[in-house]
Amino acid sequence: MFWNQFKTVIFLGLLSGLLFLMGYWIGGRSGLVFAFVFSLLINFVIYFFSDKLVLKLYRAQPLDQDKFGFVYDIVSELTQNTQMPMPKLWYLPTQMANAFATGRNPKNASVVVTQGILDILDHDELRGVLAHELSHIKNRDILIATIAATVAMAISYLSDVLRWSFIFGGSRNSRNRSNPFIAILIAILMPIAAVLIQLAISRSREYLADETGAEISHDPLALASALEKLHYNADKKKIEPVSNAQASTASLFIVYPFRSGNLLSLFSTHPPMEKRIARLRAMVK
Repeated sequence: MFWNQFKTVIFLGLLSGLLFLMGYWIGGRSGLVFAFVFSLLINFVIYFFSDKLVLKLYRAQPLDQDKFGFVYDIVSELTQNTQMPMPKLWYLPTQMANAFATGRNPKNASVVVTQGILDILDHDELRGVLAHELSHIKNRDILIATIAATVAMAISYLSDVLRWSFIFGGSRNSRNRSNPFIAILIAILMPIAAVLIQLAISRSREYLADETGAEISHDPLALASALEKLHYNADKKKIEPVSNAQASTASLFIVYPFRSGNLLSLFSTHPPMEKRIARLRAMVK
């Protein structure tokens, strides 16, 4: 668990370094300050409104407590065991078997389940999945993912600024004009590097949520069994994800919500399912 936390710190440091390097390359010290202020502004907006935007994107509905009281009972038990506030529970009427958590902190958190996941998992497996999602909230993964995504987006924006300023000759930085090849190369490679680091952060937090979820539920085998079923449902049965699913929100889900044959799976936000399951089973000795 410590190793995954440590990797997250290193990766976030690398992302921040790329952002500040882009700002400095474009405008020296003033560019560095601009990059810092720009990233703070984006993070502030996303931090407070990302959960509402995601719930609206997927057209999530409040989970009916009369109909799905057993889900409330499971989450209530798990939150009491971990002394966490009860999150809001939401529902997606889709056969895509999946779940995700969102919200800026434990006091303002939401957990979303789909009809598909309620159909295919038994009580213990669903409990393992919900423990996994609560772990994302407990470990502040939503905040970390938000920071990583917005910093990567800021790097992409600054890369566009660098590229267009070179094309139109508007850059005041003499290094850009004297080294056009380097400027273009940086503008192309920096966003790619940022995305790869962002994906590495997402994968490390997914491993951490598996471990923490297994500890919260005291049943790593149930979570491993749930992941097997969800992986089979998403990959082998070729069930399409919800129509408005976006690659930018894929990291939220417990399993990658796109078909494995999709080109996007080459840049998956999730670790290989086989490794996740093997790690969970290794916890039982």
